[in-house]
Amino acid sequence: MDYGKCFKEFRQEKGLSQRELATATGISQQAISCWEQNKRTPNMDDCIKLADFYGISLDELVGRE
Repeated sequence: MDYGKCFKEFRQEKGLSQRELATATGISQQAISCWEQNKRTPNMDDCIKLADFYGISLDELVGRE
């Protein structure tokens, strides 16, 4: 599953830079970058923060339908 692609698409749909998303969520910009490149896997707490921020489900966040 290419969750990194989904993460990036949601961020770009909101018109946010990685830095802006990091500031808004309290997640480091470095972590966001690594996730979007599929270099690291996010933990559940950070996934919940992102899903809440975007107003979507965890399934939507990772591209599950």
